[in-house]
Amino acid sequence: MPIIRIQAEDFDVGAELARLEVGAGAVASFVGIVRAEAHGKRLTALTLEHYPGMTERAASAIADQAMMRWPLSDCTIIHRIGRLAPGARIVLAAAASAHRAAALEATAFLIDWLKTDAPFWKHETFTNGETAWVAPRTEDDQARSRWG
Repeated sequence: MPIIRIQAEDFDVGAELARLEVGAGAVASFVGIVRAEAHGKRLTALTLEHYPGMTERAASAIADQAMMRWPLSDCTIIHRIGRLAPGARIVLAAAASAHRAAALEATAFLIDWLKTDAPFWKHETFTNGETAWVAPRTEDDQARSRWG
């Protein structure tokens, strides 16, 4: 059964992947990290907001889609919220299967859909005092569209 968590706390990547290893032949993962720079400016923090309840349902629906599309034994989505400093982990998307191709493809699917279909809002704070909301990116929409 997929694990879906939206949380302020950091997560232990090793422990999460170890849970997926049980009975699997392959585990693939993606870990997103807060960058130190965006738009040519040094970043102080990235603040992630969400819509409680709606966000969890959207992430669950994405995981359910992956479980239906690939022969997965399990998958995990953990997404952090709140104020995060550069270098902090933001998201873990991971999939387990008997074979690597399914695990790799499902992991790419999970993160591509999370970037476009899960209701998160990101606000950047820069060292020069400026702030900006992160706008949707065409590249993310294109990555999602490859999955139909």
